[in-house]
Amino acid sequence: MKIGIIGAGNIGGNLTRRLSALGHDVSVANSRGPQTLTELAEETGATPVTVEEAARGAEVVVITIPVKAVPSLPPGILDGAAEGVAVIDTNNYYPQQRDGRIAEIEDEGLTESRWTERHIGHPVIKAFNGTYAQDILDRPLAAGDPDRMALPVAGDDEAAKAKVRALIDELGFDTVDAGGIDDSWRQQPDTPVYGLQAGTEAVTKALAEASPERPASFRG
Repeated sequence: MKIGIIGAGNIGGNLTRRLSALGHDVSVANSRGPQTLTELAEETGATPVTVEEAARGAEVVVITIPVKAVPSLPPGILDGAAEGVAVIDTNNYYPQQRDGRIAEIEDEGLTESRWTERHIGHPVIKAFNGTYAQDILDRPLAAGDPDRMALPVAGDDEAAKAKVRALIDELGFDTVDAGGIDDSWRQQPDTPVYGLQAGTEAVTKALAEASPERPASFRG
């Protein structure tokens, strides 16, 4: 598939590495420009592009940038994407450490991914937000392996969700359907599933045990 990755930090960089190694046509962008991605491009064979170009022709787009940077994404960023593009949102809201207080999330009760959807004008699939970046490189296992990790995946677009779950399976991880985007609070920071390195049964249990109350440490 043609895949565009916006953000070349820990998660974005390691997804670039793995997806390129699997044979996908990966374009990667960051806020500082393609000239800063030469080393990653040489390592992986991915194509460094501008943020405006990242989604062009892409069947999957990964947005993996700080939440506070989402409003600064170029308008119409997905206009050139393939029909039926699946957009993966890996973001987490860290009001005290990084993002500042976002009223729509805290006062209106929007999940952070619903807030992201509003800004980009397209449905998203929330995945990888509670995954350690190094696990993407170190912990893939074949389907059926009893030690295979499972990742929660939330989203309203069932076709896009299926595409993302198939891609995660190809990366070497099981998935658990975590419901729609309004349910994605179950995998936000400081929930039982966040950072959980476990299989399908434990991830399913952790999602069910989540509390909708945002902890004080994750409020602005």
